[in-house]
Amino acid sequence: MKIFVFGSNLAGRHGKGAALDAKNKYGAIYGVGFGRTGNSYAIPTKDENLNVLPLTTIRAWCFAFIEYAKHHSELTFYVTPIGTGYAGYTKDQIAPFLLMMPSNCEFAETWYAP
Repeated sequence: MKIFVFGSNLAGRHGKGAALDAKNKYGAIYGVGFGRTGNSYAIPTKDENLNVLPLTTIRAWCFAFIEYAKHHSELTFYVTPIGTGYAGYTKDQIAPFLLMMPSNCEFAETWYAP
């Protein structure tokens, strides 16, 4: 089963971008701002008031995701460029947090687009 990994906010308001796709196409539950929700996985990049989280906090959420993926080798994780849309970070700032993903994870093609 493929799990759609997206950037979220801690309030779980999946109203725009990949978060909206997660809600509409992958069963992300409104109000769930982190972890597995439907056939998706939310990595917070904003807090419950929709303020952008610092990179150190996003890094911790990325590491939590990586641990989850390691323990769920039966799943395939499709990782979108979290934090690079409405949170405003660059791919170069976020990608290093995800380099230790296990082999059941793959970067979405959009990571490689300019």
